[in-house]
Amino acid sequence: MTTTLYSPLSSTLSSSSSLQEKKLRIPIQSAKPGLILKPLRSFPSIRAATDFSSSLDTGEFCYFVLILANLWYICYSEFLIGCNGDRFESTELDAVTSYSEIVPDTVVFDDFERFPPTAATVSSSLILGICSLPDTKFRSAVDTALADTQCYRLENSEDRMSCFVNKVGLGKIGGDLAKLVPGRVSTEVDARLAYDTQAIVEKVHDLLKLYRGIDVPPERLLFKIPSTWQGIEASRLLESEGIQTHMTFVYSFCQAAAAAQAGASVIQIFVGRLRDWARNHKGDPEVEAAVRRGEDPGLALVTKAYNYIHKYGHKSKLMAAAIRNKQDVFNLLGVDYIISPLKILQSLKESVTPPDEKYSLIRRLSPQTAASYNFTNDELVKWDQYSFAEAMGPAAVELLSAGMDGYASQSKRVEELFEKIWPPPNV
Repeated sequence: MTTTLYSPLSSTLSSSSSLQEKKLRIPIQSAKPGLILKPLRSFPSIRAATDFSSSLDTGEFCYFVLILANLWYICYSEFLIGCNGDRFESTELDAVTSYSEIVPDTVVFDDFERFPPTAATVSSSLILGICSLPDTKFRSAVDTALADTQCYRLENSEDRMSCFVNKVGLGKIGGDLAKLVPGRVSTEVDARLAYDTQAIVEKVHDLLKLYRGIDVPPERLLFKIPSTWQGIEASRLLESEGIQTHMTFVYSFCQAAAAAQAGASVIQIFVGRLRDWARNHKGDPEVEAAVRRGEDPGLALVTKAYNYIHKYGHKSKLMAAAIRNKQDVFNLLGVDYIISPLKILQSLKESVTPPDEKYSLIRRLSPQTAASYNFTNDELVKWDQYSFAEAMGPAAVELLSAGMDGYASQSKRVEELFEKIWPPPNV
């Protein structure tokens, strides 16, 4: 679309120059319906004197100012919306990142350019993904770790494979990831230790020693621990030493509250998994209470945990995972971290938010809303092992167990894979 502005039929600028009738065409992406430009069929002469003063009557001057104002309005409006159509457009991804930190959910970091990650997780699934893609930038880390002479000298095959897993996941991949992301690297602790507090603490100490050996400072690290009672107790001990913990597989309020009381640095809730459980099961009081209120049980748990953490001054940050669609993201705005699949991030990135609509997204979670949230006396207890076990409903028990079984299975697969490919060439 173009708008045509007519210059005067005759006009004179300075004592010797004149302008013929011309048309000035300005490209317009969008026009406001209230803006009407009418061509002027005549315009006064403006004569400039030799001393740079000008002479014209008041009416003529008003006409001149009007046409200049019209020109300025059009150009300024087009400047604001972007003359090329996208210069000042913002996307839904821009809008949501102003409320929460968005973390791409990917096993192998092959989308750095599209979605640069701010944090990373070292896990058995990551190692399996790397080993399945020979050309990935981390594959050389696997081969190098499998040639480690310290692990090679161990006679017991299980100890040797465990040593290799630690070397691969930390000495190489974890260290490389720490160089690539500005945030923290979370390292998965073997889920097979989930019911042994002391074994978890010792494992984390061993992992931390490896990280120190490659100059990754403790403040750049998180250690990912399943949210059993023993795991939460391990978190309490580790946090008291200044070691940051990341509690995972949280599916009930008692897990979130106990982890917050233990001082866990990050608490991760799987929104979609809890929703899926509620669709196919019954008998969990916490889940059914949310359904009766017309709420999604996964989103309701994130809201409740966030409000508890912020209302009572716990240091924990809350992470929402198992996000299934954009609406989940919108409903969680304000939570500290959202782990989102790449397809949702791409959809958010491709959805342009007009300037007058970018503020339509509402922050759902904030310290202000947390202050007005009411908890029952039963929810404000000092959690111990007995009250924790009593409060764990069927959903949390089943999903926690399933999550740990999956992690344990992946750890076993990694060890079996290393047995097949070890020793690497030239060892």
